[in-house]
Amino acid sequence: MTPNSTKPKHGRKTLARLFSYLDHQRGLLVLAGVLLVLSVAASTAGSYMIRPIINNFILPGDWSGLIRILIILLGIYLVDATADLGQYRLLNSLGLKTTSRLRQELFHKMEHLPVEYFTTHQAGDLMSRYTNDMDRISDALTDSLSSMVSGLLTLIGITVMMLVISPLLTLVTLVMVPVMVLTANWIVRRSRRYFTAQQDSIGDLNGFTEEMISGSKVIKVFNHEAATERDFDRLNIDLNDKSEKAQFYSGLMMPIMQNLSTLNYVFVTIVGGLLAIFRGFDVGGLAAFLQYSRQFGRPINDMATLYNSIQAAIAGAERIFEIIDETSEPADAPNAIELKDVQGEVVLKDVVFGYEKGRVIIDGISFRAAPDHKIALVGTTGAGKTTVLSLLPRFYDLWSGSITIDGHSIDTVRRESLRRSMAIVLQDTHLFTGTVRENIRYGKLDATDAEVEKAARLTAAHSFIKRLPKGYDTLLENDGANLSAGQRQLLNIARAAVADPPILLLDEATSNIDTRSEMLIQKGLDKLMEGRTSLIIAHRLSTVMHADTILVMEHGRIIERGNHTQLLALNGKYAALYKEQFE
Repeated sequence: MTPNSTKPKHGRKTLARLFSYLDHQRGLLVLAGVLLVLSVAASTAGSYMIRPIINNFILPGDWSGLIRILIILLGIYLVDATADLGQYRLLNSLGLKTTSRLRQELFHKMEHLPVEYFTTHQAGDLMSRYTNDMDRISDALTDSLSSMVSGLLTLIGITVMMLVISPLLTLVTLVMVPVMVLTANWIVRRSRRYFTAQQDSIGDLNGFTEEMISGSKVIKVFNHEAATERDFDRLNIDLNDKSEKAQFYSGLMMPIMQNLSTLNYVFVTIVGGLLAIFRGFDVGGLAAFLQYSRQFGRPINDMATLYNSIQAAIAGAERIFEIIDETSEPADAPNAIELKDVQGEVVLKDVVFGYEKGRVIIDGISFRAAPDHKIALVGTTGAGKTTVLSLLPRFYDLWSGSITIDGHSIDTVRRESLRRSMAIVLQDTHLFTGTVRENIRYGKLDATDAEVEKAARLTAAHSFIKRLPKGYDTLLENDGANLSAGQRQLLNIARAAVADPPILLLDEATSNIDTRSEMLIQKGLDKLMEGRTSLIIAHRLSTVMHADTILVMEHGRIIERGNHTQLLALNGKYAALYKEQFE
């Protein structure tokens, strides 16, 4: 990845969009701005007080007057400290609330992205946007932004006061400003490229790490630890290289700007001394001006340094806005209907679909699943069976053809209503952090304890649950790592059972269960499927032999259909699969 390719594409636009998140707290923002101006004004005025203190009280020896003006100076600095603390607290609160709002919007967007998005993006990279990129934005909004504005106001205030004291010395001071600005700009342009590249590299490394952690068993089984370490080292070195370059250019800012400021201070001191000797320039004015001159380079240095932080925040914001701007699942039709009293008649007619343009996965299939019927889909891997089940809840939209439920096209039905009418048990199990009871209840959040236990008994999960340390209150973590694969699947099936839907979709629901458990669960599934429309995918033909209709798929098409006896009599693909498993 070259540096130029990672430069923020729309820096100003992204920054403006980020600031727009502050609009909902405009009143507090104005108050923080007033306090910030007050703080800068008090600080600037405090430095100017050196002039009258020296000229009017120290040189004449007016010690009582000196005490009075020092008390006034103390009051000015108390105002400065109070206003500074107030604006810091307000801006810190505003920044955190804004980040929280942005994080909430990002999560909301994630919840409404199509399933396809998550199959094409690494989970680790998405998590990096929630954490690393969001932290960059939080730092910028809570600290860097206020410091940038404070530095700019301080610079303006110091310049005005220097002009009041001595226009000639101000001109000497400003001679160095173009050099400082050009130097800062040169450093910033190079460092921001690498800050952006650094953020992308962090996402890549997090994505790789997440994959390696989730696939740790596979890595060990195939003895790929060394190869994995090499891949990690490559990504880690890439991140280190980009981070080093970003920090190197960022680190140049402080010493270079300090040296330029010191050089500027020396010039001003020499010229000011000459003015005091030959032109009668007052000592107090010279002391105040030198104080301003010493302070003059600090805001420029601070703003240039903080600019890198803001650039990193912009890079992170762009990555976050990339997700927020992604196309959500298509909205329900304006006149979309609510499915009620679903009988469960499912009809597919001439359905064509593919995940990628030009590559057809489902090629014109048609079938009808009558209420209270079991339809089984069998065939070799890649035949399109799982894809058919993914089309029913509209995880993906059809290219052509139609799918209806009780005569209603699924395109005209509200998604929430559509998905509530069916329960899906996938081949890949997933359990959430929480108790066994909470994981089963996920299928129906208002289910009673009795309903949860009934679903567990129905699906043969109750017996092993009772043997767990705390039974239904046993805490599951890390996707149920303290359970066997079969036990995790039993809980997934119980989750579907407690939902009590009219349509049941089973995708290799018993693939991770031993033969004995399969026999027990099959009885539970038979009870679960009573009175429901059931679509079943299974490689074990023993689980679908009693289906009302068996559809044999190959290359996205239905090549045979009928019941078990009829298909055996055809002596075709189904019969060949049956013989492979039972003979």
